[in-house]
Amino acid sequence: MGFLSDTQNSVGSCAGRTCAIDALRTLARRKQVDSANEKSSGHHGLARALTVPHLIAIGVGSTIGAGVYILVGTVAREHSGPALTFSFLIAGIAAALSAFCYAELASRCPSAGSAYHYSYICVGEGIAWLIGWALILEYTIGGSAVARGISPNLAMLFGGPDSLPSFLARQTIPGVGIVVDPCAAILVFLVTALLCVGIKESTLVQGCVTFANICIMMFVILAGGYLGFKSGWPGYELPSGYFPYGADGMLTGASTVFFAYIGFDSVASTAEEVKNPQRDLPMGIGFALSICCTLYMLVSAVIVGLVPYYSMDPDTPISSAFQSHGIKWAAYTITVGACFALCSTLMGSLLPQPRILMAMARDGLLPSFFSDVDKKTQVPVKSTILTGCLAALLAFFMDVEQLSGMVSVGTLLAFTMVAVSVLILRYVPPDEVPLPPSFQEAIDSVSRRRNIRKNSVYDAENETDPGTSDKKVPEIVATETSIDFPLLEKVTGKLNFVMSEEKRRKIAGWAITVTCVGVLVLASAASSVSLYSPLRYTLCGIGGLLLSTGLISLTWVNQDDARHSFGHSGGFICPFVPMLPIACILINVYLLINLGGATWTRVSVWLAIGVVVYTLYGRRKSRLHNAVYVPTAHIDEIYSSSSLPL
Repeated sequence: MGFLSDTQNSVGSCAGRTCAIDALRTLARRKQVDSANEKSSGHHGLARALTVPHLIAIGVGSTIGAGVYILVGTVAREHSGPALTFSFLIAGIAAALSAFCYAELASRCPSAGSAYHYSYICVGEGIAWLIGWALILEYTIGGSAVARGISPNLAMLFGGPDSLPSFLARQTIPGVGIVVDPCAAILVFLVTALLCVGIKESTLVQGCVTFANICIMMFVILAGGYLGFKSGWPGYELPSGYFPYGADGMLTGASTVFFAYIGFDSVASTAEEVKNPQRDLPMGIGFALSICCTLYMLVSAVIVGLVPYYSMDPDTPISSAFQSHGIKWAAYTITVGACFALCSTLMGSLLPQPRILMAMARDGLLPSFFSDVDKKTQVPVKSTILTGCLAALLAFFMDVEQLSGMVSVGTLLAFTMVAVSVLILRYVPPDEVPLPPSFQEAIDSVSRRRNIRKNSVYDAENETDPGTSDKKVPEIVATETSIDFPLLEKVTGKLNFVMSEEKRRKIAGWAITVTCVGVLVLASAASSVSLYSPLRYTLCGIGGLLLSTGLISLTWVNQDDARHSFGHSGGFICPFVPMLPIACILINVYLLINLGGATWTRVSVWLAIGVVVYTLYGRRKSRLHNAVYVPTAHIDEIYSSSSLPL
């Protein structure tokens, strides 16, 4: 049995191969799922205080923003028409695919970090770093954009755009033309202070705000339903029918409203603070997404029925729909609902980022400053304050509306990698575990014991057949074995099983790779409408063939038996694997490609900065830099043999 450290691997690689191969190997190193042994090693602990109601409050509050009060008008007018309800349903089903993947990984790997954590365990350090770096951008810009959206709604409550007190109203700095928003910055600071108090307290406040928002949405549904039955639902009595833009318009509308479901992944970021993560995390994610989908569908069904879709106000569709039926005061109620929704979403945007920073700092990819947890509140206070200050600065000085598309990139990248991680976990889960160099003595001890036990088997064979005593013992025993040696037969059977298992893992690994390449080619070709038609159709065919080949191969190959014991068992199991994760990957990659060139240019600059930071700091400071990789089957024996405090 041999063990190889990451440092030894690097030296050997640069001596005999190019350093580029060594760099790629570094990017692919994976960390261990937090186990009982790992937990006892002294991580800074967060408070385990959350239950299913808390998780539902976080999920619903982070998902239902003020967009629903505006989105229904824009999508109904331009894409879906009266079929807007079906667009929300299709988008909800697409979001549920990602939710299933999140639910399994969150229950198996219940530690802070969300998609970054899962990618680091299943894919590798390089991809995990990019996901974490993209999520930092997502939550920072998302929180700033939400904060700047609150002040105009507050101004409407006070009577108009310029009715806020002067110390809260937006001001233009003379000479530079920058519009500052003091109200947005103050709100960010207030939410940051609340998050520093404690996870249970902040979640309670978010739950109250979310409940108020849901009550206002229920008012829209009930009062709008009454008006609809009273007036005969004029929005549905149209000559153009229920699908004025056809099925294509309904699907285009679904791709647009899909982003209204972004936010449920915030639940996964609190995994380390949940009392019973194996049970509560899947329930929290599932219930939150179900509530959001139901509310979206009911609100859209009511509003598109009150007025014809072509007459809807794209800016204030719900308020204008009520005004058309003589209820002008409803505009104030809708504005209050928008304020509540934005405040809840602001909390949901600022909550996950400190925990992602903490997880990256624990792994050595960021300075340890970010991993400090306050002993009293059991919250990463330093990371929370830094996150709040950065978000408040952006909200105060910058109009981040043009950068809002960058938020979607981080989310969709995370959704994609979570689905890929599920495939890896099921078919080729990590079979090696990294340990710090301090365990080298215990590793050598276990290695010697196993070599002695292995040699004793062959010594017994040699005593029986002295003529073979001077022959070299083969590493792999031949397939044909005499029935006179049952012990040797048993060993041979195990070796044959290992060989077939290695072949299965190789086939599954290539199938996952081919599937991902096929998805990328197919989604790119399908999105390139300006491409020369024969070339576009050819690329679509190639992508579809690769995708089908990978799917068929994964369906034919058995899943790895180690999946049953990987991570924390007893939690949620994602159904319909490999079909469901592959469908999730296809949808998310298609949406990523269609975000636009300007958005990808800005994101590429941010990711390039991340690559520089990782190269100069994270790669060398990583906890896995000098790690010794050992087979998973031997990890418990090594821990028990170690005299080090675990």
